[in-house]
Amino acid sequence: MNGDRHDVGLLSPVWAGGGAEPLVSDRAYLEAMLEVEVALAETQAELGIVPASSVGPIRAAARSGRIDPVALAHGSRRAANPVVGLVGALTEAVAELSPEAAEHVHHGCTSQDVLDTATVLVAARALRYTDDALVRTADALALLVALHRDTPMAGRTLTQHAVPITFGLKAAGWLSLVLDASDRLRAVLATGLPAQLGGAAGTLAAYNEYAVGTPAAVGGGLPGRGTELVGPFARRLGLTAPSVPWHALRTPFADLGAVLSFTAGALGKLAVDVQGLARTEVAEAAEPSGEGRGASSAMPQKRNPVLATLIASAARQVPPLALVLTQALVSEDERAAGGWHAEWQPLRECLRLTAGAADSAAELAAGLTVFPERMRANLESGEGELFAERLNALLAPTVGKATAKRLLARLSAEAARASEAASEVTEARAAAGGPGASFAERLAAVPEAAALFTGPGAPKDLLEPSGYLGAAGMLADRVLARHADR
Repeated sequence: MNGDRHDVGLLSPVWAGGGAEPLVSDRAYLEAMLEVEVALAETQAELGIVPASSVGPIRAAARSGRIDPVALAHGSRRAANPVVGLVGALTEAVAELSPEAAEHVHHGCTSQDVLDTATVLVAARALRYTDDALVRTADALALLVALHRDTPMAGRTLTQHAVPITFGLKAAGWLSLVLDASDRLRAVLATGLPAQLGGAAGTLAAYNEYAVGTPAAVGGGLPGRGTELVGPFARRLGLTAPSVPWHALRTPFADLGAVLSFTAGALGKLAVDVQGLARTEVAEAAEPSGEGRGASSAMPQKRNPVLATLIASAARQVPPLALVLTQALVSEDERAAGGWHAEWQPLRECLRLTAGAADSAAELAAGLTVFPERMRANLESGEGELFAERLNALLAPTVGKATAKRLLARLSAEAARASEAASEVTEARAAAGGPGASFAERLAAVPEAAALFTGPGAPKDLLEPSGYLGAAGMLADRVLARHADR
């Protein structure tokens, strides 16, 4: 069976069956390598280095579908890369159509030229797909930001309630990260994906040699320099032209690793926040539901946050895989024995994990359900403790900042101990300041705080979340404006 012979994503559901998988499959790499071989022949024919009559047979053989990726993969063990076998198979296929054209397959080229350029083509297509998913994610998040710009919730630091924030600000943070990731992907797409032509050791010597003596060279149209190939070859493939061959200068792939690592991590922030909000005892948000979505094999009641889980899994895998690409910068001589080879699978995995995470993030953001009532209930569960920072600022002019801080810390600790000691909830509230009093009630009984509890609306207005949100709305608006500008 086909599934028994190929990686179908059984252990990587974040990308299994996703739209990016065909873009980075073995077949996609094979087709990209053949595309490079055809582009080389076309460019050399354009420059008069090979006869124009050779291009048709090379193009036809490359598009015939005769080359088996499984056989090619097995044969690659003999040469440590798949290009050697590819060139042999392509040459045989071209020779059946035109023995003369077969002489011009892989003309002056080396294996790394083909595989590096093909990998860049694959990466470019995967990055564009990923960026499209990021755009969908950003659009969905922008709607959440606008809808919940002023929806108060508990801000949490080090897992504990801190001060009130808005869900709009939290979602704006996610949106900002997604926009950052998209900006970085687009920068790499614009300038960081070069073609590779260098020949055996990066000197372009064979390309030069094959150009010498051609009609174009003799006639003065081509001065016998292989460097003439690089620009038109890169443009033909939609890539940039490098200043020098980068066989042992692995900046392009190190940059790819960095941007993919950042993108996966940015989406991972969204994922872990949603996981936290979806906890049973928090219950402030829920993933989109569907038939079988979030099901447990043992517990019928479960509605697991599976999209966030898939994204988080990718966010934890991509950075260590990308590290391999950074380590490959330490590349000996003019071509590394093992360093270059070590890049292939980690880069492919980074591409498909990140694309899968972006797909999942777009679905998650579009279907995320928010529960403002539950956010309000969680805000009120501390009975005023979330406003300790505000109270500290209000008490400081009277008792001093340090004294105010100690007072509030003591009252909070006393309220916490009283809550822990209670064995059950009673209907009768303890007297203000008594053993079972809340934080707010204890504060009201402190003489130093008496002024805070007098006047119209006190203490209700003082402990109203919407009155202590700082610049949350304005900050959310800034991110929305950035999204709108794009």
